[in-house]
Amino acid sequence: MSAAALLLSLVAQTLRISVPYGLAALGGVFSERSGIVNIALEGILLCGAFCAVVGTHYTGSPYVGMLCAAGGGMLVAALHALITVTARGDHIVSGLAINIMAFGLTRGGLRVLFQSASNSPRIAAPEGFLGGRLPGIAAPLGAVLFDPLFLGALGLLLLSLLFLYRTGLGLALRTAGELPAAAHAAGFSVTCLRWLGVVASGLLAGLGGAWLAFEQHSFSDAMSGGRGYIALAAMIVGKWHPLGAGAACLLFGAAETAQIRLQGSGVPTQLMQMLPFALTILVLVLWVGRSPAPAAVGQSYDPEGGS
Repeated sequence: MSAAALLLSLVAQTLRISVPYGLAALGGVFSERSGIVNIALEGILLCGAFCAVVGTHYTGSPYVGMLCAAGGGMLVAALHALITVTARGDHIVSGLAINIMAFGLTRGGLRVLFQSASNSPRIAAPEGFLGGRLPGIAAPLGAVLFDPLFLGALGLLLLSLLFLYRTGLGLALRTAGELPAAAHAAGFSVTCLRWLGVVASGLLAGLGGAWLAFEQHSFSDAMSGGRGYIALAAMIVGKWHPLGAGAACLLFGAAETAQIRLQGSGVPTQLMQMLPFALTILVLVLWVGRSPAPAAVGQSYDPEGGS
């Protein structure tokens, strides 16, 4: 393989790996900008992948699968919003409980719907525009760049930037995570704004789960593999900004690509498998104190009492 072909192959693989990180991290931005810590991203990714497979398997359409993934992610996120926003429960406990629930539900769903403890039947992935092809050595990259879900992810990134930083509602949502009393004084419902942020995070992370399912052409038990937690780290490194989170996801995607490519190189497999997580810890340690979180994130708000 020529150097150019190898480089394009590495870029393509990095982009493929980064998409679910990026969608989940973008969801985390919406949730935490509104003031709600969302550790449940891991469970939402997993449920999104499962719903994508179920929808695609029973309808034959991967686009219906995408809608099912988005809907499933929103339902799981709505549960998190019900606990944290409406009931004002602990954000961390809720997120961890939802993650545990997601592992149990998807495993049970595999048994009930597909009579399997580990894998679903194979499903078709969306066909790329123009056949997903670029000439010659650029073909692997073209398969990613022309993928409908990849293009949709780029579009969602752009729309998120416009919404959060160019609209009044986006400003209100960010204010709910910084100074909720000010958003309330301006006539906005902090409860509604936070519900909006959490449910939006579910839609985005659910689509990230759909990408995982379509990449593997099936659902396998616990296939999220910690990606939701890495997405949270990427969001923190990216300073709770869509572009920053996206850039951090590319970094983590490149680390996972290196881990895959270095397998069989003589380095112990266990060390290679640790690479993405070790990088996550290292980057977080280096970024501690440099990425100030939204001032009111993790704090409940009572419109009657003001806190």
